[in-house]
Amino acid sequence: MPKPINDEDQDYLSITEARRKLPSLPDRLRDAPGAIAVTKREKPVLAIMPWDLYESIIETLEIMGDAELMDALRQGIKDVEEGRIFTMEEIERELKL
Repeated sequence: MPKPINDEDQDYLSITEARRKLPSLPDRLRDAPGAIAVTKREKPVLAIMPWDLYESIIETLEIMGDAELMDALRQGIKDVEEGRIFTMEEIERELKL
């Protein structure tokens, strides 16, 4: 159930309010990053968010949907936790860079 819409609640805007406030939303979201739910009949139907946040969410979903990449990520985390790491200097020395 969505929160009631009022002037103090900046997370939800009705479609009418969103239409009226659209020009100011980029500045508002820059100052307080996140998303704004746009509601129709008090139910969220759209999300307005900064483009960087949108791209980040899409990239995260792509990574999480790639089983091989997720396996590699889990292995990397396990390696770090178990101390199997190398400094940049060690890598450069090994590769003779």
